[in-house]
Amino acid sequence: MTDSTALKQTIPQKSGQDSAGQAAGLPALCLVFGASGYIGSHLVPYLLGEGFSVRACSRNPAVLEARGWPGVGIVGADALVPETLAAALAGVEVAYYLVHSMSAGRDFGRLDLEAARHFAQAAGVAGVRRIVYLGGLVPDDAQSEHIVSRRDTGVVLRGGPVPVTEIRAGIIVGPGSAAFEVMRDLVYHLPAMITPRWVSAKSPPIALENLLRYLARVPWMEETAARSFDAAGPETLTYAEMMRILAEEAGKRPPWIIPVPVLTPQLSAYWLRFITSVPTPIARALIEGLRHDFYARDEELRRLVPQPLLGFRDAVRAAFEIERRGAVVSRWVEGAFAVRHQQIDYAYYAKRASGSAETAADPAAVWRVVAAIGGDNRYYYLNTLWSIREWMDWIVGGPGLQRGRRHAEEVRTGDRIDYWTVMGAEPERRLSLAFGMRAPGAGVLEFELEPLTTGGTRLTATAYWHPAGVWGLLYWYSLEPLHRRLFKGLTREICRRAEQDIRAQRNRQNRSQTR
Repeated sequence: MTDSTALKQTIPQKSGQDSAGQAAGLPALCLVFGASGYIGSHLVPYLLGEGFSVRACSRNPAVLEARGWPGVGIVGADALVPETLAAALAGVEVAYYLVHSMSAGRDFGRLDLEAARHFAQAAGVAGVRRIVYLGGLVPDDAQSEHIVSRRDTGVVLRGGPVPVTEIRAGIIVGPGSAAFEVMRDLVYHLPAMITPRWVSAKSPPIALENLLRYLARVPWMEETAARSFDAAGPETLTYAEMMRILAEEAGKRPPWIIPVPVLTPQLSAYWLRFITSVPTPIARALIEGLRHDFYARDEELRRLVPQPLLGFRDAVRAAFEIERRGAVVSRWVEGAFAVRHQQIDYAYYAKRASGSAETAADPAAVWRVVAAIGGDNRYYYLNTLWSIREWMDWIVGGPGLQRGRRHAEEVRTGDRIDYWTVMGAEPERRLSLAFGMRAPGAGVLEFELEPLTTGGTRLTATAYWHPAGVWGLLYWYSLEPLHRRLFKGLTREICRRAEQDIRAQRNRQNRSQTR
Protein backbone atom coordinates (compact mmCIF):
# COMPACT_ATOMS: atom_id res chain seq x y z
CA MET A 1 0.00 0.00 0.00
CA THR A 2 1.43 3.42 -0.97
CA ASP A 3 1.45 6.23 1.54
CA SER A 4 -0.90 8.26 -0.68
CA THR A 5 -3.42 5.39 -0.58
CA ALA A 6 -3.15 5.24 3.18
CA LEU A 7 -3.74 8.96 3.40
CA LYS A 8 -6.83 8.75 1.22
CA GLN A 9 -8.26 6.13 3.52
CA THR A 10 -8.05 8.57 6.44
CA ILE A 11 -10.02 11.33 4.76
CA PRO A 12 -11.89 13.35 7.39
CA GLN A 13 -15.63 12.64 7.31
CA LYS A 14 -18.54 14.71 8.43
CA SER A 15 -20.41 13.03 11.27
CA GLY A 16 -23.06 10.63 9.99
CA GLN A 17 -22.22 11.29 6.35
CA ASP A 18 -20.08 9.06 4.12
CA SER A 19 -18.40 9.91 0.85
CA ALA A 20 -20.27 8.34 -2.04
CA GLY A 21 -17.02 8.11 -3.97
CA GLN A 22 -15.29 6.26 -1.15
CA ALA A 23 -18.24 3.93 -0.66
CA ALA A 24 -17.91 2.93 -4.32
CA GLY A 25 -14.14 2.50 -3.98
CA LEU A 26 -13.42 5.45 -6.28
CA PRO A 27 -10.54 7.90 -5.88
CA ALA A 28 -11.40 11.06 -3.95
CA LEU A 29 -12.27 13.99 -6.22
CA CYS A 30 -10.04 17.04 -5.79
CA LEU A 31 -10.88 20.41 -7.28
CA VAL A 32 -7.94 22.61 -8.22
CA PHE A 33 -9.55 26.03 -8.32
CA GLY A 34 -7.14 28.28 -10.18
CA ALA A 35 -5.56 25.46 -12.19
CA SER A 36 -4.27 27.78 -14.91
CA GLY A 37 -1.97 29.54 -12.45
CA TYR A 38 1.56 28.64 -11.53
CA ILE A 39 0.90 26.30 -8.60
CA GLY A 40 -2.31 24.91 -10.06
CA SER A 41 -0.68 23.91 -13.34
CA HIS A 42 1.84 21.81 -11.39
CA LEU A 43 -0.54 20.55 -8.70
CA VAL A 44 -2.97 18.97 -11.18
CA PRO A 45 -0.47 16.44 -12.63
CA TYR A 46 1.01 15.88 -9.15
CA LEU A 47 -2.38 14.87 -7.73
CA LEU A 48 -3.01 12.65 -10.75
CA GLY A 49 0.28 10.91 -10.04
CA GLU A 50 -0.85 10.35 -6.46
CA GLY A 51 -3.93 8.50 -7.69
CA PHE A 52 -6.58 11.15 -7.06
CA SER A 53 -9.41 12.10 -9.38
CA VAL A 54 -8.89 15.72 -10.40
CA ARG A 55 -11.14 18.48 -11.67
CA ALA A 56 -9.33 21.58 -12.94
CA CYS A 57 -11.05 24.95 -12.90
CA SER A 58 -10.25 28.31 -14.43
CA ARG A 59 -12.12 31.37 -15.61
CA ASN A 60 -10.94 30.44 -19.09
CA PRO A 61 -11.25 26.66 -19.56
CA ALA A 62 -9.64 26.89 -23.02
CA VAL A 63 -6.33 27.60 -21.27
CA LEU A 64 -6.68 24.32 -19.35
CA GLU A 65 -7.58 22.36 -22.47
CA ALA A 66 -4.25 23.41 -23.95
CA ARG A 67 -2.44 21.63 -21.10
CA GLY A 68 -3.50 18.24 -22.45
CA TRP A 69 -4.02 16.61 -19.04
CA PRO A 70 -5.42 13.11 -19.59
CA GLY A 71 -8.34 12.12 -17.40
CA VAL A 72 -8.81 15.58 -15.88
CA GLY A 73 -12.26 17.13 -15.77
CA ILE A 74 -12.17 20.73 -16.95
CA VAL A 75 -14.71 23.34 -15.91
CA GLY A 76 -14.99 27.10 -16.16
CA ALA A 77 -15.94 29.16 -13.09
CA ASP A 78 -15.19 32.52 -11.50
CA ALA A 79 -15.35 33.10 -7.74
CA LEU A 80 -16.50 36.66 -8.44
CA VAL A 81 -19.52 35.18 -10.26
CA PRO A 82 -20.99 32.93 -7.52
CA GLU A 83 -23.60 31.26 -9.73
CA THR A 84 -20.75 29.56 -11.66
CA LEU A 85 -19.38 27.76 -8.59
CA ALA A 86 -21.96 25.03 -7.98
CA ALA A 87 -21.00 22.97 -11.04
CA ALA A 88 -17.30 23.26 -10.24
CA LEU A 89 -17.76 22.09 -6.62
CA ALA A 90 -20.30 19.31 -7.16
CA GLY A 91 -19.07 16.00 -5.71
CA VAL A 92 -15.75 17.44 -4.56
CA GLU A 93 -14.03 16.08 -1.43
CA VAL A 94 -11.14 18.55 -1.25
CA ALA A 95 -11.00 21.96 -2.92
CA TYR A 96 -7.66 23.68 -3.45
CA TYR A 97 -8.16 27.44 -3.48
CA LEU A 98 -5.28 28.94 -5.49
CA VAL A 99 -6.70 32.13 -6.97
CA HIS A 100 -5.84 35.77 -6.38
CA SER A 101 -6.69 39.03 -8.11
CA MET A 102 -3.28 40.72 -8.25
CA SER A 103 -3.45 41.00 -12.03
CA ALA A 104 -6.59 43.15 -11.64
CA GLY A 105 -4.50 46.09 -10.43
CA ARG A 106 -4.83 48.29 -7.38
CA ASP A 107 -8.26 47.07 -6.29
CA PHE A 108 -7.17 43.44 -5.99
CA GLY A 109 -7.41 43.29 -2.19
CA ARG A 110 -11.16 43.91 -2.13
CA LEU A 111 -11.73 41.49 -5.00
CA ASP A 112 -9.74 38.76 -3.22
CA LEU A 113 -11.97 38.97 -0.14
CA GLU A 114 -15.18 39.01 -2.17
CA ALA A 115 -14.06 35.95 -4.16
CA ALA A 116 -13.09 34.05 -0.99
CA ARG A 117 -16.46 34.77 0.62
CA HIS A 118 -18.35 33.44 -2.40
CA PHE A 119 -16.19 30.34 -2.58
CA ALA A 120 -16.49 29.47 1.13
CA GLN A 121 -20.27 29.71 0.98
CA ALA A 122 -20.56 27.67 -2.23
CA ALA A 123 -18.21 24.98 -0.86
CA GLY A 124 -20.42 24.61 2.20
CA VAL A 125 -23.55 24.19 0.09
CA ALA A 126 -21.78 21.60 -2.08
CA GLY A 127 -20.70 19.50 0.91
CA VAL A 128 -16.96 19.88 0.38
CA ARG A 129 -14.97 18.17 3.19
CA ARG A 130 -11.91 20.41 3.23
CA ILE A 131 -10.58 23.59 1.63
CA VAL A 132 -6.82 23.90 1.22
CA TYR A 133 -5.70 27.49 0.77
CA LEU A 134 -2.19 28.47 -0.31
CA GLY A 135 -1.39 31.78 1.34
CA GLY A 136 1.86 33.59 2.06
CA LEU A 137 4.16 34.06 5.02
CA VAL A 138 3.00 37.03 7.11
CA PRO A 139 5.51 39.15 9.06
CA ASP A 140 4.30 40.77 12.26
CA ASP A 141 4.60 44.28 10.74
CA ALA A 142 2.91 43.42 7.42
CA GLN A 143 1.66 46.51 5.58
CA SER A 144 1.73 45.78 1.84
CA GLU A 145 -1.65 45.09 0.26
CA HIS A 146 -0.33 41.88 -1.27
CA ILE A 147 0.60 40.33 2.08
CA VAL A 148 -2.42 41.66 3.96
CA SER A 149 -4.75 40.42 1.22
CA ARG A 150 -3.28 36.91 1.32
CA ARG A 151 -3.67 36.85 5.11
CA ASP A 152 -7.22 38.18 5.11
CA THR A 153 -8.29 35.80 2.35
CA GLY A 154 -7.48 32.94 4.72
CA VAL A 155 -9.54 34.60 7.46
CA VAL A 156 -12.56 34.91 5.14
CA LEU A 157 -12.30 31.29 3.98
CA ARG A 158 -12.14 30.09 7.59
CA GLY A 159 -15.31 32.06 8.29
CA GLY A 160 -17.26 29.66 6.07
CA PRO A 161 -18.75 26.28 7.05
CA VAL A 162 -15.97 24.10 5.56
CA PRO A 163 -12.78 23.36 7.56
CA VAL A 164 -9.81 25.13 6.00
CA THR A 165 -6.14 24.16 6.02
CA GLU A 166 -3.92 27.10 5.12
CA ILE A 167 -0.35 26.64 3.93
CA ARG A 168 1.70 29.83 4.13
CA ALA A 169 4.75 29.84 1.87
CA GLY A 170 7.33 32.43 0.93
CA ILE A 171 9.25 32.37 -2.35
CA ILE A 172 8.46 29.21 -4.30
CA VAL A 173 11.37 28.04 -6.43
CA GLY A 174 10.03 26.65 -9.67
CA PRO A 175 9.38 27.64 -13.28
CA GLY A 176 6.58 30.19 -13.41
CA SER A 177 6.75 31.35 -9.79
CA ALA A 178 6.44 35.14 -10.02
CA ALA A 179 9.18 35.88 -7.47
CA PHE A 180 11.50 33.29 -9.01
CA GLU A 181 10.89 34.62 -12.53
CA VAL A 182 11.53 38.21 -11.44
CA MET A 183 14.92 37.13 -10.10
CA ARG A 184 15.65 35.07 -13.23
CA ASP A 185 14.83 38.01 -15.50
CA LEU A 186 17.01 40.34 -13.44
CA VAL A 187 19.92 37.89 -13.59
CA TYR A 188 19.63 37.38 -17.36
CA HIS A 189 18.68 40.89 -18.41
CA LEU A 190 21.06 43.04 -16.37
CA PRO A 191 24.85 42.78 -15.94
CA ALA A 192 24.55 45.26 -13.08
CA MET A 193 21.63 46.67 -11.12
CA ILE A 194 21.03 49.54 -8.75
CA THR A 195 18.53 48.26 -6.24
CA PRO A 196 16.77 49.40 -3.09
CA ARG A 197 17.70 47.95 0.25
CA TRP A 198 15.18 45.11 -0.21
CA VAL A 199 17.94 42.99 -1.79
CA SER A 200 19.17 42.50 1.77
CA ALA A 201 15.76 41.35 3.01
CA LYS A 202 15.60 37.69 4.00
CA SER A 203 13.21 34.92 3.07
CA PRO A 204 13.09 31.10 3.40
CA PRO A 205 12.49 29.85 -0.18
CA ILE A 206 10.82 26.49 -0.70
CA ALA A 207 11.24 24.12 -3.65
CA LEU A 208 8.16 23.52 -5.77
CA GLU A 209 8.26 19.74 -5.26
CA ASN A 210 8.39 20.14 -1.47
CA LEU A 211 5.39 22.46 -1.51
CA LEU A 212 3.39 20.14 -3.76
CA ARG A 213 3.95 17.28 -1.34
CA TYR A 214 2.68 19.39 1.55
CA LEU A 215 -0.41 20.40 -0.42
CA ALA A 216 -1.18 16.83 -1.45
CA ARG A 217 -0.85 15.42 2.08
CA VAL A 218 -2.40 17.90 4.52
CA PRO A 219 -6.13 17.64 3.64
CA TRP A 220 -6.26 13.95 4.57
CA MET A 221 -5.12 14.50 8.17
CA GLU A 222 -7.66 15.21 10.90
CA GLU A 223 -5.21 17.32 12.92
CA THR A 224 -4.68 19.80 10.03
CA ALA A 225 -8.34 20.90 9.91
CA ALA A 226 -8.98 24.58 10.71
CA ARG A 227 -5.27 25.31 11.08
CA SER A 228 -2.53 27.33 9.39
CA PHE A 229 1.00 26.11 8.76
CA ASP A 230 4.16 27.85 7.58
CA ALA A 231 6.04 26.07 4.79
CA ALA A 232 9.69 26.75 4.03
CA GLY A 233 12.93 25.24 2.82
CA PRO A 234 15.96 24.60 5.02
CA GLU A 235 17.63 28.01 4.39
CA THR A 236 16.89 31.67 4.98
CA LEU A 237 18.65 33.82 2.37
CA THR A 238 18.73 37.41 1.17
CA TYR A 239 17.44 38.17 -2.30
CA ALA A 240 20.97 39.13 -3.33
CA GLU A 241 22.24 35.71 -2.25
CA MET A 242 19.44 33.98 -4.14
CA MET A 243 20.19 35.90 -7.34
CA ARG A 244 23.89 35.06 -7.06
CA ILE A 245 23.13 31.32 -6.69
CA LEU A 246 20.60 31.44 -9.52
CA ALA A 247 23.16 33.04 -11.83
CA GLU A 248 25.79 30.45 -10.96
CA GLU A 249 23.42 27.57 -11.64
CA ALA A 250 22.40 29.13 -14.96
CA GLY A 251 26.04 29.49 -16.01
CA LYS A 252 25.89 33.26 -15.86
CA ARG A 253 28.20 35.74 -14.22
CA PRO A 254 26.36 37.06 -11.16
CA PRO A 255 25.22 40.67 -11.70
CA TRP A 256 26.79 43.52 -9.80
CA ILE A 257 24.26 44.61 -7.22
CA ILE A 258 24.49 48.16 -5.90
CA PRO A 259 21.90 48.83 -3.17
CA VAL A 260 20.95 52.46 -2.58
CA PRO A 261 18.65 53.86 0.13
CA VAL A 262 16.75 56.29 -2.11
CA LEU A 263 15.32 53.66 -4.47
CA THR A 264 12.10 52.55 -2.77
CA PRO A 265 10.12 49.39 -3.59
CA GLN A 266 7.50 51.58 -5.28
CA LEU A 267 10.09 53.15 -7.59
CA SER A 268 11.52 49.67 -8.23
CA ALA A 269 8.12 48.50 -9.41
CA TYR A 270 8.05 51.18 -12.12
CA TRP A 271 11.34 50.26 -13.74
CA LEU A 272 10.82 46.54 -13.18
CA ARG A 273 8.10 46.47 -15.85
CA PHE A 274 10.78 47.19 -18.46
CA ILE A 275 13.16 44.49 -17.22
CA THR A 276 10.93 41.51 -16.48
CA SER A 277 8.20 39.74 -18.41
CA VAL A 278 6.30 38.93 -15.21
CA PRO A 279 2.91 40.73 -15.48
CA THR A 280 3.37 44.26 -14.14
CA PRO A 281 0.58 44.24 -11.47
CA ILE A 282 1.93 41.00 -10.02
CA ALA A 283 5.54 42.23 -10.03
CA ARG A 284 4.48 45.49 -8.38
CA ALA A 285 2.57 43.68 -5.63
CA LEU A 286 5.54 41.40 -4.96
CA ILE A 287 8.07 44.22 -4.85
CA GLU A 288 5.97 46.23 -2.41
CA GLY A 289 6.10 43.27 -0.03
CA LEU A 290 9.88 42.97 -0.12
CA ARG A 291 10.49 45.60 2.53
CA HIS A 292 10.03 42.86 5.15
CA ASP A 293 12.15 39.99 6.38
CA PHE A 294 10.23 36.74 6.24
CA TYR A 295 10.67 33.88 8.68
CA ALA A 296 8.82 30.57 8.89
CA ARG A 297 7.81 28.49 11.89
CA ASP A 298 7.48 25.23 10.01
CA GLU A 299 8.39 22.65 12.65
CA GLU A 300 4.82 21.35 12.97
CA LEU A 301 4.35 20.90 9.22
CA ARG A 302 7.69 19.13 8.94
CA ARG A 303 6.58 16.73 11.68
CA LEU A 304 3.24 15.99 10.03
CA VAL A 305 4.63 15.60 6.50
CA PRO A 306 8.25 14.51 6.72
CA GLN A 307 10.29 14.83 3.52
CA PRO A 308 13.81 15.81 2.42
CA LEU A 309 13.78 19.59 1.92
CA LEU A 310 15.81 21.00 -0.97
CA GLY A 311 18.16 23.89 -0.38
CA PHE A 312 17.92 26.86 -2.73
CA ARG A 313 20.69 25.70 -5.08
CA ASP A 314 19.18 22.24 -5.46
CA ALA A 315 15.73 23.80 -5.87
CA VAL A 316 17.01 25.94 -8.77
CA ARG A 317 18.50 22.86 -10.41
CA ALA A 318 15.18 21.05 -9.97
CA ALA A 319 13.33 24.01 -11.54
CA PHE A 320 15.55 23.93 -14.62
CA GLU A 321 15.09 20.16 -14.87
CA ILE A 322 11.29 20.54 -14.74
CA GLU A 323 11.53 22.86 -17.72
CA ARG A 324 13.77 20.50 -19.68
CA ARG A 325 11.23 17.69 -19.20
CA GLY A 326 8.44 19.86 -20.56
CA ALA A 327 6.31 18.24 -23.26
CA VAL A 328 5.96 19.50 -26.82
CA VAL A 329 2.82 21.65 -27.15
CA SER A 330 0.55 22.25 -30.12
CA ARG A 331 -0.25 25.85 -29.24
CA TRP A 332 1.15 28.65 -27.14
CA VAL A 333 1.21 27.85 -23.42
CA GLU A 334 2.75 30.27 -20.92
CA GLY A 335 6.28 29.19 -20.08
CA ALA A 336 6.29 26.06 -22.27
CA PHE A 337 9.95 25.10 -22.75
CA ALA A 338 9.40 23.98 -26.34
CA VAL A 339 7.93 27.38 -27.19
CA ARG A 340 11.02 29.02 -25.69
CA HIS A 341 13.37 27.02 -27.94
CA GLN A 342 14.53 24.95 -24.95
CA GLN A 343 16.47 27.94 -23.66
CA ILE A 344 16.68 28.51 -19.89
CA ASP A 345 17.56 32.19 -20.42
CA TYR A 346 14.42 32.97 -22.45
CA ALA A 347 11.83 34.66 -20.23
CA TYR A 348 9.14 32.34 -18.87
CA TYR A 349 6.37 34.93 -19.16
CA ALA A 350 5.62 36.35 -22.57
CA LYS A 351 5.10 39.88 -23.75
CA ARG A 352 2.08 40.00 -26.00
CA ALA A 353 0.22 42.16 -28.50
CA SER A 354 -3.04 41.38 -30.24
CA GLY A 355 -5.77 42.68 -32.47
CA SER A 356 -9.22 41.37 -33.33
CA ALA A 357 -12.10 41.88 -35.71
CA GLU A 358 -15.62 40.51 -36.16
CA THR A 359 -17.35 39.41 -39.31
CA ALA A 360 -20.65 37.99 -40.44
CA ALA A 361 -18.74 35.20 -42.19
CA ASP A 362 -18.86 31.80 -40.54
CA PRO A 363 -15.72 30.20 -39.01
CA ALA A 364 -15.26 27.91 -42.02
CA ALA A 365 -14.94 30.89 -44.37
CA VAL A 366 -12.58 32.74 -42.04
CA TRP A 367 -10.47 29.62 -41.54
CA ARG A 368 -9.96 29.22 -45.30
CA VAL A 369 -8.30 32.64 -45.42
CA VAL A 370 -6.28 32.13 -42.23
CA ALA A 371 -5.02 28.71 -43.36
CA ALA A 372 -3.82 30.15 -46.69
CA ILE A 373 -1.58 32.80 -45.15
CA GLY A 374 1.99 33.13 -46.40
CA GLY A 375 3.58 31.78 -49.56
CA ASP A 376 2.24 33.43 -52.71
CA ASN A 377 -0.69 34.87 -50.74
CA ARG A 378 1.70 36.83 -48.51
CA TYR A 379 0.33 38.38 -45.28
CA TYR A 380 -2.73 40.32 -46.43
CA TYR A 381 -1.84 43.61 -44.70
CA LEU A 382 1.21 45.92 -44.73
CA ASN A 383 3.13 43.49 -46.92
CA THR A 384 5.81 46.12 -47.54
CA LEU A 385 6.71 46.07 -43.85
CA TRP A 386 6.75 42.27 -43.85
CA SER A 387 9.16 42.39 -46.81
CA ILE A 388 11.46 44.88 -45.08
CA ARG A 389 11.67 42.64 -42.02
CA GLU A 390 12.35 39.60 -44.20
CA TRP A 391 15.21 41.34 -46.03
CA MET A 392 16.68 42.47 -42.71
CA ASP A 393 16.64 38.88 -41.52
CA TRP A 394 18.25 37.63 -44.74
CA ILE A 395 21.07 40.17 -44.41
CA VAL A 396 22.06 38.72 -41.01
CA GLY A 397 21.91 35.15 -42.34
CA GLY A 398 18.34 34.31 -41.38
CA PRO A 399 15.63 32.50 -43.39
CA GLY A 400 13.60 35.65 -44.10
CA LEU A 401 13.53 35.14 -47.87
CA GLN A 402 12.65 31.43 -47.71
CA ARG A 403 9.12 31.70 -49.02
CA GLY A 404 6.73 28.92 -49.84
CA ARG A 405 4.40 26.34 -48.37
CA ARG A 406 3.50 22.67 -48.89
CA HIS A 407 -0.02 23.42 -50.13
CA ALA A 408 -1.61 26.69 -51.17
CA GLU A 409 -4.71 26.25 -48.99
CA GLU A 410 -4.27 23.31 -46.61
CA VAL A 411 -2.21 23.46 -43.44
CA ARG A 412 -1.14 20.79 -40.95
CA THR A 413 1.11 20.49 -37.91
CA GLY A 414 4.80 20.52 -38.84
CA ASP A 415 4.35 22.45 -42.11
CA ARG A 416 6.77 25.21 -42.96
CA ILE A 417 5.08 28.40 -44.10
CA ASP A 418 7.90 30.66 -45.23
CA TYR A 419 9.94 31.12 -42.03
CA TRP A 420 7.15 29.94 -39.72
CA THR A 421 6.63 26.41 -38.39
CA VAL A 422 3.08 25.23 -37.79
CA MET A 423 2.89 24.18 -34.13
CA GLY A 424 -0.77 23.29 -34.29
CA ALA A 425 -3.71 23.57 -36.67
CA GLU A 426 -7.25 23.13 -35.37
CA PRO A 427 -9.56 23.80 -38.34
CA GLU A 428 -12.04 26.63 -37.72
CA ARG A 429 -10.59 27.17 -34.21
CA ARG A 430 -6.89 27.97 -34.03
CA LEU A 431 -3.65 28.21 -36.02
CA SER A 432 -0.37 28.41 -34.05
CA LEU A 433 2.83 29.46 -35.82
CA ALA A 434 6.33 29.45 -34.32
CA PHE A 435 8.47 32.39 -35.43
CA GLY A 436 11.60 31.40 -37.34
CA MET A 437 13.47 34.61 -38.19
CA ARG A 438 16.55 35.59 -36.24
CA ALA A 439 15.76 37.61 -33.15
CA PRO A 440 16.77 37.74 -29.46
CA GLY A 441 14.01 35.54 -28.13
CA ALA A 442 11.25 33.17 -29.18
CA GLY A 443 7.88 34.08 -30.61
CA VAL A 444 4.53 32.56 -31.53
CA LEU A 445 1.74 34.00 -33.65
CA GLU A 446 -1.71 32.57 -32.97
CA PHE A 447 -4.98 33.07 -34.80
CA GLU A 448 -8.09 32.16 -32.78
CA LEU A 449 -11.58 31.90 -34.25
CA GLU A 450 -14.58 32.24 -31.95
CA PRO A 451 -18.15 31.70 -33.19
CA LEU A 452 -20.48 34.51 -32.12
CA THR A 453 -23.84 33.77 -30.58
CA THR A 454 -25.43 36.20 -32.99
CA GLY A 455 -23.82 34.45 -35.96
CA GLY A 456 -20.48 35.19 -37.54
CA THR A 457 -16.97 35.00 -36.14
CA ARG A 458 -14.54 36.92 -33.97
CA LEU A 459 -10.95 36.56 -35.19
CA THR A 460 -8.05 37.39 -32.88
CA ALA A 461 -4.38 37.46 -33.79
CA THR A 462 -1.90 37.48 -30.90
CA ALA A 463 1.88 37.63 -30.88
CA TYR A 464 3.61 36.11 -27.85
CA TRP A 465 7.26 37.04 -27.31
CA HIS A 466 9.66 35.46 -24.79
CA PRO A 467 12.61 37.87 -24.72
CA ALA A 468 16.20 36.70 -24.36
CA GLY A 469 18.01 39.23 -22.22
CA VAL A 470 17.92 42.99 -22.49
CA TRP A 471 18.21 42.87 -26.29
CA GLY A 472 15.09 40.75 -26.45
CA LEU A 473 13.23 43.34 -24.39
CA LEU A 474 14.48 46.23 -26.55
CA TYR A 475 13.49 44.30 -29.67
CA TRP A 476 9.97 43.84 -28.34
CA TYR A 477 9.44 47.40 -27.15
CA SER A 478 10.69 48.82 -30.45
CA LEU A 479 8.12 46.78 -32.38
CA GLU A 480 5.18 46.61 -29.96
CA PRO A 481 3.29 49.70 -31.31
CA LEU A 482 3.67 48.39 -34.85
CA HIS A 483 2.47 44.93 -33.81
CA ARG A 484 -0.74 46.32 -32.35
CA ARG A 485 -1.52 48.27 -35.50
CA LEU A 486 -0.53 45.32 -37.67
CA PHE A 487 -2.80 42.78 -35.96
CA LYS A 488 -5.81 45.07 -35.95
CA GLY A 489 -5.42 45.63 -39.67
CA LEU A 490 -4.55 41.99 -40.38
CA THR A 491 -7.66 40.60 -38.69
CA ARG A 492 -9.88 43.17 -40.42
CA GLU A 493 -8.42 42.25 -43.79
CA ILE A 494 -8.83 38.51 -43.23
CA CYS A 495 -12.47 39.06 -42.26
CA ARG A 496 -13.02 41.23 -45.32
CA ARG A 497 -11.57 38.56 -47.59
CA ALA A 498 -13.71 35.87 -45.96
CA GLU A 499 -16.84 37.94 -46.68
CA GLN A 500 -15.62 38.59 -50.23
CA ASP A 501 -15.12 34.86 -50.81
CA ILE A 502 -18.66 34.12 -49.59
CA ARG A 503 -20.11 36.73 -51.97
CA ALA A 504 -18.06 35.32 -54.86
CA GLN A 505 -19.27 31.80 -54.07
CA ARG A 506 -22.90 32.95 -54.00
CA ASN A 507 -22.49 34.74 -57.31
CA ARG A 508 -21.09 31.57 -58.90
CA GLN A 509 -24.01 29.57 -57.54
CA ASN A 510 -26.52 32.11 -58.89
CA ARG A 511 -24.91 32.07 -62.33
CA SER A 512 -24.97 28.27 -62.47
CA GLN A 513 -28.66 28.21 -61.50
CA THR A 514 -29.62 30.64 -64.29
CA ARG A 515 -28.01 28.55 -66.98
